[in-house]
Amino acid sequence: MPEIKTNIREDGVAIVTIHHPERRNACTQDMWEALGKVFTELPKNPQTRAIVLTGTGDHFCAGADISEFSKARNDAKAAANYSRHVDNAETAIHHAPMPVIAAIRGSAIGGGCGLAVACDFRIGDEKTRMGIPAARLSVVYSLKETQVLSEVVGAKNAKRILFSGDYFDAEGSVRLGLLDEIVDDPLQSAIDYASHIAERAPMSVKGAKLAINAIASGAMENVHDEYELLRDRAADSLDYAEGQRAFLEKRKPRFQGR
Repeated sequence: MPEIKTNIREDGVAIVTIHHPERRNACTQDMWEALGKVFTELPKNPQTRAIVLTGTGDHFCAGADISEFSKARNDAKAAANYSRHVDNAETAIHHAPMPVIAAIRGSAIGGGCGLAVACDFRIGDEKTRMGIPAARLSVVYSLKETQVLSEVVGAKNAKRILFSGDYFDAEGSVRLGLLDEIVDDPLQSAIDYASHIAERAPMSVKGAKLAINAIASGAMENVHDEYELLRDRAADSLDYAEGQRAFLEKRKPRFQGR
């Protein structure tokens, strides 16, 4: 059964798995909607420190399940509704307050590539293929997706990806900025890095992500008040006191996120 699986480890790393292996983890409309809900609810759990997004088996996500387009996307109104679910999923990932790492095996195509790009980091293997074939399907990529893609790879490479509709191998994806690194085991590498981040002060990491995303999108004024409140909260926090004590005592800090 196509579904989105979620598991939160004891170290605060949440693993979200796209599960539709018989179709290379292509997402149905219900799965897009579920992804949006998962990435909206997970950050509310104080145990969540970092998130790894991956797919079942040999593939990350082959994008939208085109077999349901004749019903779910059969006219402009239906297409707009479908795109809303995709946008909501990618926006929830992009704006999750904690880091999100994509562990990519095999295909990350179309909407799957969009999901990966919405993450903060992308780790793949030698079999990784990435690309957005919108120009092959007469689909106009959404403004939100295009904005995030351009932030990640730059305007020139975004044009190369969207104009051509081509698929890029792992090395080509690294050159374009779609992929950060190539490893033998993307999932384990992503979990290891997420665990490393999970040991750091949650408010510091949240503040860094909020600021960097705002700077990249040119929306600093929109987050100014939220950012300043977070800075004040961190300065008054138990974690701030713990960080100082741990430094003086030459030990590893134990941050609680408060």
